[in-house]
Amino acid sequence: MFDLEYQLKILPDKPGVYLMKNSLGEIIYVGKAKILKNRVRQYFQNSKNHSEKVKAMVKNIEEFEYIVTDSEMEALILECNLIKKYRPRYNILLKDDKGYPFIKITVNEDFPRVFVTRTVAKDGAKYFGPYTDAGAVYETLELIKKIFPIRNCKKLIKESGEKVRPCLNYHIGLCKAPCGGYISKDEYKDIVQDVIDLLSGKDKNIVGNLKEEMEKAAESLEFEKAAALRDRIISVEKITEKQKIITGNFENEDFIEIYADEKDSCVQIFFLREGKIVGREHFIIENTADMKKKHIISDFIKSFYGGTAFIPKSLYVPEIEDGELIEQWLTIKRGSKVWIKVPKKGEKKDTLDMVQKNAKVTLEQFKLKILQDKEIHETALKELANILDLEEIPKRIEAYDISNIQGVDSVGSMVVFEDGKSKNSDYRRFKINSVKGANDYESMREILTRRFQHGLDEIRSIQEKSLTISSGKFCIFPDLILMDGGKGQVNIALQVLKNFNIDIPVCGMVKDNNHNTRGLIYNNDELNIQCDSNVMRLITRIQDEVHRFAISYHRSLRDKRVLHSILDDIPNIGEKRRKELLKRFESIDNIKKAGYEELIDTPSIDRKAALSILDFFNKNK
Repeated sequence: MFDLEYQLKILPDKPGVYLMKNSLGEIIYVGKAKILKNRVRQYFQNSKNHSEKVKAMVKNIEEFEYIVTDSEMEALILECNLIKKYRPRYNILLKDDKGYPFIKITVNEDFPRVFVTRTVAKDGAKYFGPYTDAGAVYETLELIKKIFPIRNCKKLIKESGEKVRPCLNYHIGLCKAPCGGYISKDEYKDIVQDVIDLLSGKDKNIVGNLKEEMEKAAESLEFEKAAALRDRIISVEKITEKQKIITGNFENEDFIEIYADEKDSCVQIFFLREGKIVGREHFIIENTADMKKKHIISDFIKSFYGGTAFIPKSLYVPEIEDGELIEQWLTIKRGSKVWIKVPKKGEKKDTLDMVQKNAKVTLEQFKLKILQDKEIHETALKELANILDLEEIPKRIEAYDISNIQGVDSVGSMVVFEDGKSKNSDYRRFKINSVKGANDYESMREILTRRFQHGLDEIRSIQEKSLTISSGKFCIFPDLILMDGGKGQVNIALQVLKNFNIDIPVCGMVKDNNHNTRGLIYNNDELNIQCDSNVMRLITRIQDEVHRFAISYHRSLRDKRVLHSILDDIPNIGEKRRKELLKRFESIDNIKKAGYEELIDTPSIDRKAALSILDFFNKNK
């Protein structure tokens, strides 16, 4: 048994990270300390100075553990990693935790490619971004492809490599076909340099040259050519408006401010590049009452920049805790000096004030939408409980569906809705093992049996081995089960539940002749539900979601089977080589297009195997 008083006495006088746990052994908070002994003891002393959030957390602490580090910097890095790993409920967690898209130009290749990526690496390539609007980055890339004839294939093309027949892009003017030797390395790099200049904001020369060409074409009465050049000029100007570059040559600044009401906070971040606001993001942080602004700022910066590849040169904040330490940490991540500044007056302070005003508007709009959505969901669930005559509102709903084509690649899906909202982390999918052919009833019996058998086994393990609920994948049972289908599917589910001695209401979601959700089957009767009611919208959303999830899994299995069946027919290609080919080229079409040099450059593919692949696809054209 954990002796709290004794453990507090033996806390070391060193820096480190502490992990607070509840009675189930779940980590509910991770923190760092310059001196572990002083920091951890504070939680269990007089609670008058504690915030409501800390008081609530302390009530749930059953035990704690700690990790000693050599420095406070090491503790900070470890804290960030552990928060990301365990996502404790009392730490500030960003729900919009994502990597932003960049445009990457592989200038380290003989014939560079231009494409979108969310990973920034020190690989010699050039990266432009980050783009907070994913639509903008893809639109920019499409415009670049229209203006500049750069290849978009994944082939490894070398100037001295084997020449191949160019693809359709060459014939329609979208590529200069370096694969066929139709353009030299230097000529191609001139085109790539124009792209780099454009994305770097050096578009004046490009626009000037295009206008000069357009005027010459117009004077020569080549009006179609002039119109095409005009369209290219418009595209260049659009790109200039959308792009922003990451290099050490330009000033990159992020402005972070907070607006808090009596319960929650909104952190707003504005991205400035070369003095212009090029994007913004906001994050709602709930239950921040009594938390100091400087603490929220510090936790936000650690969470946000700990999960993104891009670190700006300067951050402007209203106040911050551990500013110098976080500044050092960001400097290490960026690889060059990062400044965290707290402006008190002037233009930077005015920008922060503007960011805070936007945070206020965002939080107010968020609260209004949350209230509206919550009211709609609550109304729908109450209506559903009344229609089914349930004693309690079904907070957790599980829905099931089967997908196959003539019994091939048969799969099952389970989606979960909690409080009227989808809970993607609890979605599960099943590959049908025991049923041959198109037998939806027996397939449904199999997946339901597996689902509830897993759940009962996990509950038993939790009880016997003192495991946590969060360690299980099936141990939480639903308040209501919805089957994609009619009486047959419902009866199968009821039989499975009866075998396990589990009592959960089951409904079938039925569709009309136009494949639109018509209503529910419950207790062998079809219930009439108004098509424009909140409960019908909820049921439709659930049915569409479980069907989508099942179809997507079925398609992925089907695609893998097709790929494997073709590669299995190639002599000298075994399982290992098949995996390497799929990993490198991703599709059969890409393997078909690959030249000898590309194939031989693939791990485990030797000369004999490469020739077998080329010979196989040449014979089967």
